Amino acid sequence: MTDRKGLILAGGTGSRLWPITQGISKQLMPVYDKPMIYYPLSVLMLAGIRDIGIITTPADQAQFRHLLGDGSQWGLRLTWLVQPSPDGLAQAYLVAEDYLAGAPSAMVLGDNIFFGHGLPEMLACADARTAGGTVFGYRVADPERYGVVGMDADGTVTQIVEKPAVPPSSYAVTGLYFLDGTAPARARSIAPSTRGELEITTLLETYLDDGSLTVERMGRGYAWLDTGTHGSLLDAGNFVRTLQSRQGMQTGCPEEIAYLQGWIDEDALGALAHRYAKTDYGTYLSGLQGTRGT
Repeated sequence: MTDRKGLILAGGTGSRLWPITQGISKQLMPVYDKPMIYYPLSVLMLAGIRDIGIITTPADQAQFRHLLGDGSQWGLRLTWLVQPSPDGLAQAYLVAEDYLAGAPSAMVLGDNIFFGHGLPEMLACADARTAGGTVFGYRVADPERYGVVGMDADGTVTQIVEKPAVPPSSYAVTGLYFLDGTAPARARSIAPSTRGELEITTLLETYLDDGSLTVERMGRGYAWLDTGTHGSLLDAGNFVRTLQSRQGMQTGCPEEIAYLQGWIDEDALGALAHRYAKTDYGTYLSGLQGTRGT
């Protein structure tokens, strides 16, 4: 297990998904057979992180608590944090400053889904860097729509540009950030952008200026999905359904990860399976019993 703490940013208004998110947080919406937040939660678990802070709006926190509890059913410790207003992704580090207490962090956006064989190993490489910051680059066909990371021939980061007219590469910066313990202080030092937000790109530039920003490139065989629009939400659900139907394996399943990591035992897994006994999800969990180490 790592000493790094996890952060899930599950705030915001979800206005791009209105009207379906006017009565429920975007990160509680279903992506096929699980709540959206299960997927970013699973990414942090795959990184070996058990101490996780979840940042929500004041209005939505009770619903998240009802769904996730204190995390002990998965061998986790969840801490609940409030973002009073959506003032930029980098604001998360100010909200979480006391919780982090100088520890390095891994922050994932609550509407991002990652998939790929070898993902745990890539996360482990990022976690091993105790100083500086690591971003994850994903090749896209339309980089001008994203924050883009520029690299030299050796893969060293040379620039990060938000929605560039002429992209320096085809690698978008995904919503997953491994930063050292200086992130809150750095976030406090940056000025709001013209739209009044603390931009994550500006925060990352402080690491770039120090020569301490690294990029992990997610190549063929990886998938990164941002579920912020109606179309991308549907695409994500179809992607998960196709994977699970073809492979007979769950994607983004906290119970499975906790069991395989040794954070919960056979009895705890059985109790969780019984809870979902009327569903295919429960049947899948039942089938996991006795498989650890095989």
